[in-house]
Amino acid sequence: MQPVRVIAASKRYDGDVLALDDVSFEVRPGELVALLGPSGCGKSTLLNLVGCIDLPTEGEVSIDGRSTNALTDDELTQVRRDRIGTIFQFFNLLPTLTIAQNVALPLVLQRRPAAEVDARVSRALESVGIGEKADAAPGQVSGGQLQRAAIARAIVHDPAILLADEPTGNLDSTNGIAVLDILRALADGGQAILMATHSSEAAARADRRIHLRDGRIESIE
Repeated sequence: MQPVRVIAASKRYDGDVLALDDVSFEVRPGELVALLGPSGCGKSTLLNLVGCIDLPTEGEVSIDGRSTNALTDDELTQVRRDRIGTIFQFFNLLPTLTIAQNVALPLVLQRRPAAEVDARVSRALESVGIGEKADAAPGQVSGGQLQRAAIARAIVHDPAILLADEPTGNLDSTNGIAVLDILRALADGGQAILMATHSSEAAARADRRIHLRDGRIESIE
């Protein structure tokens, strides 16, 4: 069973605006797949479908073998909470919480025991190299450290698929390379990752590259 399968998926908005057109691919465990293409090509729409934020108009998206179109709203919420991790370009950390508290949020939503939360958060922060920043506020750390914290938050609950939306787009080259090193290591450790990017350097670290144009797959390499 693959973490993600997209089968002939299309997405229309307002009845006739075709944002995605007959897209098919899968993401395997241990694979980093890059989505490439100009703005408006469908990358964000595709991430929303895989992230269970939206549903395909035609075709199918399945997460862990479950078709999202067949799930209730409550079941979609559960899949988003338990099986999907997301890394955003602008980090999306809550400024009133510490780094550790931000990372803990997926586990808190799952109502995990406090001791388990503490242990998992500590492991996640150490795995991205910022264990010493656990008690810091987001405003007290660098942009690169904020993105490392965002990665820790995205992986702390062991998701089936990790979605990365322009993960290096708000970083300088040194921090961007460090984040790509972390994502590559996660994939090499068995994590399935789908990354939307405009960066040729980021795309070069992927196992496969899916080129989108006008909502369709132009090529896969």
